[in-house]
Amino acid sequence: MGKSFYITTTLPYVNAPPHIGFALEIVQADSIARYRALLGDEVFFNTGTDEHGIKIYRKAQEEGKDTQSYVDAYAERFKLLQERLNLFPELHFVRTTDTHHKAAAQAFWNLCLASGDIYKKNYSVKYCVGCELEKTDSELENGKCPIHPTLDIELINEENYFFRFSRYQVSLLDLYARRPDFVVPDFRFNEIRAFVARGLEDFSISRRREKMPWGVPVPGDEAQVMYVWFDALINYISTLGWPEDEAALEKFWGIIDSPKALQIAGKDNVRQQAAMWQAMLISANLPSTRQIVIHGFITSGGQKMSKSVGNVIDPYAIIDEYGTDALRLFLLRHIHPFEDSDFTMEKFKESYNADLANGLGNLSARILTLAQANLEKPIEKPQPVPEDFPAVYTSAFDRYDYNAACDYVWKLIGELDKELTAEKPFSVVKEDPEKGKAMIAAMTARLYVIARLLQPIIPTTSNALKAAILANKKPENLFPRKEK
Repeated sequence: MGKSFYITTTLPYVNAPPHIGFALEIVQADSIARYRALLGDEVFFNTGTDEHGIKIYRKAQEEGKDTQSYVDAYAERFKLLQERLNLFPELHFVRTTDTHHKAAAQAFWNLCLASGDIYKKNYSVKYCVGCELEKTDSELENGKCPIHPTLDIELINEENYFFRFSRYQVSLLDLYARRPDFVVPDFRFNEIRAFVARGLEDFSISRRREKMPWGVPVPGDEAQVMYVWFDALINYISTLGWPEDEAALEKFWGIIDSPKALQIAGKDNVRQQAAMWQAMLISANLPSTRQIVIHGFITSGGQKMSKSVGNVIDPYAIIDEYGTDALRLFLLRHIHPFEDSDFTMEKFKESYNADLANGLGNLSARILTLAQANLEKPIEKPQPVPEDFPAVYTSAFDRYDYNAACDYVWKLIGELDKELTAEKPFSVVKEDPEKGKAMIAAMTARLYVIARLLQPIIPTTSNALKAAILANKKPENLFPRKEK
């Protein structure tokens, strides 16, 4: 067994069905989890649902539903992603309405309170319900949040609890200096360093229950509930059984001087993950995150996806027509790991036919047809050797360049396809059976290595291909060609 390895996505709000943007995040995280498992690591992979907050409370009210029943139904739709996207079998799914999570959030609150970092005050602030964040005038465009331009900015004027974020400017800058790879990519790291360097303001961590009753009760003050970010962020450690299971926390999250956790998040989450959450961990005397990887948004036709624009892409509809692995491959090979990227059905169909139907699918059919017809028994299962995982492949995954990892595997596919066409084992086997069979067996073994490398990328196909090779039987058409 290799090292213990922890990875988590953010938790999506359950006020809308799963969309292609979150599918990107969880498939990226899943590919890393599977890659580390492929190398022999013991992997703890966490995701789940963020179920508190004013957005969810209002949405349930709009639909005339009990709030818990409302979030229960949406949580089930997100849980379905594990099956539909063929996610890591041992995936951990945490809900912020879980009894254990709520108790963990209260325990975390008490640690920060004991550190002197929680206090109560009256305040007035501009607030974006979409972001669940307070906004300064400089962050608004024409009086609107640029991320949620269709929502009105709300004015909050009440007495709430605050977290002493301002106390942690030096600690955060010191953390960033010690960890030059703390946030990936560099330009996102530069953003958060600049944000913290400009100075920090304490942020609100509660709401009055009479205005927003849907939340975790503040310990010792039933008139207040925890504000969504303070509650939700704690899922990353509550999922490990914290605070009761200290051994699991140390094994996967790490210790103060040796943190282990990897977080995957979108570009609209940089401040919350890389600054607010880290300050909270320092306050609670817990290890920081080891690294945070930030991805961009998926656009469609050059525009941010929006229901009002009508350019939202439903991942389930794509899976129904093309299969899980077709979607996974497009997200990993053709969506930039860190920048915004365009997703159109035209591009998707081109990728499907080129990469899968005419590429991997065609090559697999040609080789396994030859193997089934000419080899008396299946090849011996190739045991993994270091050469199976060359530096170009491991380096790509280690730097979260999913595009490069996929490109390397498809380079191997292309090389094997050219060799099959040039060396013509289907002709050689007729003239010199032993030589031809040896060529076919060697190519089949190479196809098995390719299938192994595909495990983090398209696991369903990887498993089907390995099983077909070891059974010496051509599989059913893996990827039927789709007409444009």
